Amino acid sequence: MQFGRLLTAMITPMTDRGAIDWPRVDSVIEHLIQNGTDSIVVAGTTGESPTLSHQEKLELFRHSVQRAGGRAKVIAGTGSNNTAASVQLTREAEEAGVDGVMLVVPYYNKPTQEGLYQHFKTVAESTSLPVMVYNIPGRSSVNLSVDTLVRLTHEVENITSIKESSGDLVSLMDLVERKRDGVAIYSGMDELLIPYLSIGSVGIVSVASHVAGREIKEMIEAFFAGEVEKSGAIQRRLIPLWRGLFMTASPAPLKYALSLLDVCEEHVRLPIVPLNQAEKTHMQTLLHTMQIT
Repeated sequence: MQFGRLLTAMITPMTDRGAIDWPRVDSVIEHLIQNGTDSIVVAGTTGESPTLSHQEKLELFRHSVQRAGGRAKVIAGTGSNNTAASVQLTREAEEAGVDGVMLVVPYYNKPTQEGLYQHFKTVAESTSLPVMVYNIPGRSSVNLSVDTLVRLTHEVENITSIKESSGDLVSLMDLVERKRDGVAIYSGMDELLIPYLSIGSVGIVSVASHVAGREIKEMIEAFFAGEVEKSGAIQRRLIPLWRGLFMTASPAPLKYALSLLDVCEEHVRLPIVPLNQAEKTHMQTLLHTMQIT
């Protein structure tokens, strides 16, 4: 495994004026490393990538590599629905020193499976970095089929991992059986981590690890140590957290939770809006009840 078992889709801290809050970026990176994160995914959806400029993404890549200092690997979110733009950003990310790139399924323009194959192949072949393919039909509106994923893993050598967020466990089993040996599958869904691991995933690209990193790391380690009951008990205990972090548009709930933990501020960029007072009260109660401090 190139990237470890616990990967975190990192938020992008903002100031009250909507600029990137660089001191808080440092705080978040340190917080994640200290709480068990093996690799950090920068400028993904949780990092509010749709509202980050090209230049901001590059600055985040460079800054994160420098701050992590080899203590955690840095995976750059360079995918988009524009193949040429993804190629350019991927090449620049490689120059910035990242350890890998994550390419999301193109959204909005709804390509065919052949179009998806050609997109990922083209971007992957533009870099020598390991590539993680990210399937999330709930956001992209297009599902990357098992057949296409299998084809990509067998025909494009530097596609080395998959972040799978469809929630389709039957298709996941088919993928595990047919993919190229050595390609690592990561759950993209905190709430389904144990089911994904039981089928053949190696770990997770997590959102909740911002606030429960140690618990999620313990859950994964218990599973692979054969302590399945312990692992499942942790998964079930964290159910309210999974729900709370997505009670409204992400990453607003997560950023507010981290503000309560004094890791960053709650500020988000439009079209995401901060939590209302009722939602804030719910998050306060949730963290208190779960003894997350």
